Amino acid sequence: MGGDGGGANRTVRRVDCWQKARTLTREIYETTRRGAFARDFGLSGQIQRAAVSIMSNIAEGFERGGRGEFHQFLSTAKASCAELRSQLLYVAFDVGYIEGQEFHVLLQHAEEVARIIGGLRVSVAKQRKSS
Repeated sequence: MGGDGGGANRTVRRVDCWQKARTLTREIYETTRRGAFARDFGLSGQIQRAAVSIMSNIAEGFERGGRGEFHQFLSTAKASCAELRSQLLYVAFDVGYIEGQEFHVLLQHAEEVARIIGGLRVSVAKQRKSS
């Protein structure tokens, strides 16, 4: 983790799930800034916050230094992924803010981020038990 003496190579920018979450966040901002979506300040703002929460929780947990805290922050990040999928990929699709192709691409990206976070959570949990 960030505070465990891992040196300069142990930065959150090198964590794959953070990189994927960053890309997803950029895609979310691009999507929510267009058309009718941009005028729905409530939904677009909530979706943007959920996306930012994913990458922020990964980073904060990473920097805390302890495996237990990292695991907890990863759990929160994964929950934010679920929130994002529910709001963006279903509410936004259902009300016509995004079309089918874009819906499927974003859903796939959000599911990929959730899978990577889930895998990292399992790995961190195993490390916690063995230490």
